[in-house]
Amino acid sequence: MGIRKAEVLERLRDYIDTVAPVVGDKLPAERQLAADISCSRETLRAALAVLQAEGELWRHVGQGTFRGSRPIARPVRDMILLEATTPLDLMEARVLLEPPVSATAALRRVDDDLVLLNQRVDACRKARDRSACERADDAFHQTIAHVARNPVLIALLRYFSGARYRPVWQREWDRTYRRLGVNEFTETHSEQHSIIVGAIADRDANAAQVAMATHLEIVSKAMRVTNH
Repeated sequence: MGIRKAEVLERLRDYIDTVAPVVGDKLPAERQLAADISCSRETLRAALAVLQAEGELWRHVGQGTFRGSRPIARPVRDMILLEATTPLDLMEARVLLEPPVSATAALRRVDDDLVLLNQRVDACRKARDRSACERADDAFHQTIAHVARNPVLIALLRYFSGARYRPVWQREWDRTYRRLGVNEFTETHSEQHSIIVGAIADRDANAAQVAMATHLEIVSKAMRVTNH
């Protein structure tokens, strides 16, 4: 790899550490990546191929590029479940699971976790379109599972994340997004995220659980209203 490509590779490594620090995080689309690190898409693809060969990234056609090595393929029954899951089914499952996960995160967090969680909140505030809002929101919720430090919970939240990228969810999310507008996500939802982080920072498990439940119920209600 020439000097130019080597420089791009190093910039890409630094960029990924910032925007996708946790295994399973989704990277921006190629067009955005190339613009952010100031290189051609051809040079970017060469750098991505290097990181993929090193196990730092994995790519899924139609879904995107993700941090970490490729996960073991899901059994067929899991894929069928994902295809059959409706957006409201998914939200109901999240309402049942994520509030206790937030409570656990409040009890187990360390100072470095708070830095990352606040970065996630900032990313939500800075999102400027539906796709960016979706990525930032997904990263925030997955990071809380990592802070809880339970591999089963991390796997479940990652499974939910996979469902969020199915076409049926994307269509529903797009309708909700267009009805509410970007400010609802970058301001109201981000403020709700900030309240959750504040409770985690205070090690207040009950407040973290209530804040997450309140946030997800608001999202669920918005989706139900849009769906009718």
